[in-house]
Amino acid sequence: MAALRLALAQVDFPVGAVVANGKRVGALLGEAKAGGADLLVCPELALSGYPPEDLLLRPSFLAACQRELDDLAGAADGIAALVGFPHSEGVVYNAAALLRDGGVAQIAHKHALPNYGVFDDKRYFEPGHATAVTTLRGVRIGLLICEDAWQPESAAAAARAGAELLIVINASPFDMAKQAQREQVLTARARETGCAIAYLNMVGGQDEVVYDGASFLVNGDGMVAARAPAFVDALLWAEFDGASRRWAARDWRTADSTEPVATLYAALVRGVRDYVGKNGFERALLGLSGGIDSALTLALAVDALGAGNVAAVMLPSRYTSGLSLREAHAQAHTLGVECCDVPIGAVVEAAAAAVAPACGELADLAAQNVQARARGLLLMALSNQTGKLLLTTGNKSEMAVGYATLYGDMCGGYAPLKDVYKTEIYALARWRNGAAGGTDVIPQAVIERAPSAELRADQTDQDSLPAYAVLDGILKRCIEGAQSQAEIIAAGFDAGAVRRVVRMLYASEFKRRQAAPGPRVSSCAFGRERRYPISNAWR
Repeated sequence: MAALRLALAQVDFPVGAVVANGKRVGALLGEAKAGGADLLVCPELALSGYPPEDLLLRPSFLAACQRELDDLAGAADGIAALVGFPHSEGVVYNAAALLRDGGVAQIAHKHALPNYGVFDDKRYFEPGHATAVTTLRGVRIGLLICEDAWQPESAAAAARAGAELLIVINASPFDMAKQAQREQVLTARARETGCAIAYLNMVGGQDEVVYDGASFLVNGDGMVAARAPAFVDALLWAEFDGASRRWAARDWRTADSTEPVATLYAALVRGVRDYVGKNGFERALLGLSGGIDSALTLALAVDALGAGNVAAVMLPSRYTSGLSLREAHAQAHTLGVECCDVPIGAVVEAAAAAVAPACGELADLAAQNVQARARGLLLMALSNQTGKLLLTTGNKSEMAVGYATLYGDMCGGYAPLKDVYKTEIYALARWRNGAAGGTDVIPQAVIERAPSAELRADQTDQDSLPAYAVLDGILKRCIEGAQSQAEIIAAGFDAGAVRRVVRMLYASEFKRRQAAPGPRVSSCAFGRERRYPISNAWR
């Protein structure tokens, strides 16, 4: 039996770009055919992009997807293709069409519809029930869609129908623990069924979700045969031997680094690049404060967009230290980024004078917030004037407890660090410097200094918050771990600190509802995944 040759399209299919996605599938089909592939495999909902959300409620959108599929079917001559698309038959299915011999030979419907975390499939789709198995070059192939592989029954049903190989197409979002979970699940399916598996995942950023690709092949004995790098667009070539149920990967690029911190950094870079590009921007700007959050954001932006497409603005006040000014400009120079100073003193004084007849002299917190909002006002003005997307620089620790100013440092169109804890930011900064081969892309003085908002004299974050190691430890147990206050205290955290942090977490929901989107990189991100009521008496 000759080997079955597959071309696996680990590429980005943007949401709503139906015609462009169809053209891309067509181009990939031509490339795969020229390379001698028997089957081109595209990701889940490749024609519509994933997740299309309420676009699926528009008949015109569904019709456009069907037109593209019909056009592609005519090009499937001498090669087969598996293409994800929304299939409308009075109800809508998350589907994969097998195209061959100039037509649609078979359609597989997704059985298991996830409705947890970032997934909302049951809002849009009906579940499929029929087992989809086809034969190609003598190999019996079961067709599964994403969540189907996470449940034993769909794979088992395909094996009972004679499948030797399972092809699983996916739009599986990235988080730091996801790849290990995927491999654990898919190797279990292989051992249970004796089927080899091709796991193909989408790649690219879509609003608050980032898809990592990281596709892989599993032999029939449950051993992983090959792994594709994360966050890399690639047409992956693989040959399957039906007799041994084993894979041979052809020229798969290896990852530059498999360190978790390197993968996390790549996720953030991809999130920034795709959000900026997919929303019609070419350039970005940010407020560079001399602190570690904005320093890391600047490095991410440069890596995502190129130094020539990024601008930094220093917005000093009378509380801004010489260290902040010096190191901010030093970093901008190192990265080759345009950086200008826009002092906020006159704006702050004018605002204070304007409200004085109504309320008198501003108290300490109000005065601090006026400074933050003056910066937000000026940054948004520069964004409007220059057409650059404003990146906001806050982190998950701050967003969790409300240590951020509405319409101030929260201003911006995208928040690259929204789902990154402060302790993780330090790890990312050190890793990025190491990856630069000895160049401090992020100044060492910025990494080593005590974090401060510099909104009053001698201020540090720890005037208002526990040490970040303690704060993040409590927050991770409460947010990702869903632990109660009693459980967190029993783990050794100070009872007063736990109660205070949890109180701030719940009280700050109203701020988070007004925050810019940012890439989801944890297992429980604020926004579409963690949905708590604003008016909430539960503690």
